[in-house]
Amino acid sequence: MVRFEDVALRYGDGPEVLSGLNFRLSPGSMHFLTGPSGAGKTSLLKLLYLAHRPSRGRVEMFGEDMGTLPRSGLPRIRRRIGVIFQDFRLLPHLSALDNVALPLRIQGARLEEHLDDVRELLTWVGLGDRMDALPSTLSGGEQQRVAIARAVIGRPDLILADEPTGNVDPEIGRRLMRLFVELNRLGTTVLIATHDTTLIERFAASVLALRDGRLAVPAEAQLSPVAEEVQP
Repeated sequence: MVRFEDVALRYGDGPEVLSGLNFRLSPGSMHFLTGPSGAGKTSLLKLLYLAHRPSRGRVEMFGEDMGTLPRSGLPRIRRRIGVIFQDFRLLPHLSALDNVALPLRIQGARLEEHLDDVRELLTWVGLGDRMDALPSTLSGGEQQRVAIARAVIGRPDLILADEPTGNVDPEIGRRLMRLFVELNRLGTTVLIATHDTTLIERFAASVLALRDGRLAVPAEAQLSPVAEEVQP
């Protein structure tokens, strides 16, 4: 599903912030992305959701070379990726329900046909009584849950989550992780960037560890089967 071959990234004329990245994410696999602040996690996520092209190296997404893909082809690839940003990026004039339904509308689906699914997902993330609320009236943790629901509602092939449990209480965090695990069991590839070592220890997923812009573990160790929660 994703293949990086000797990939590097620099911003403008600055030094490389990522270099020598070689890894692949197999369909239906689950991974954690970790590393100290400044290691390059956000930059790697930007390459994965196609916000930037690499300075050198080869990136393949869903079997296509992103280096030769015309700009007009990017929306087609991006529709297969669900992204959960740390700053949420909700549309301020839309309710929680309409924010979550937005990917379906972009795909051309009629909201009436999916309204029950949207409501069920918002209830699952603990926002059943906040569906009509605007983002400005929601707490940071509530906005994060709306962002997560929006990212997964369309059942994307790849989910990229940047600290998805960072602003929620432990119970909601466990519920959100169960959602990711269930989507993974249904075939979605999941990559979660996190500093939470207890989260990494609890779930049987492979770890991509970045340090100073390089992966700190061999590429072979980064491949994983479908993840399952480790029982205490």
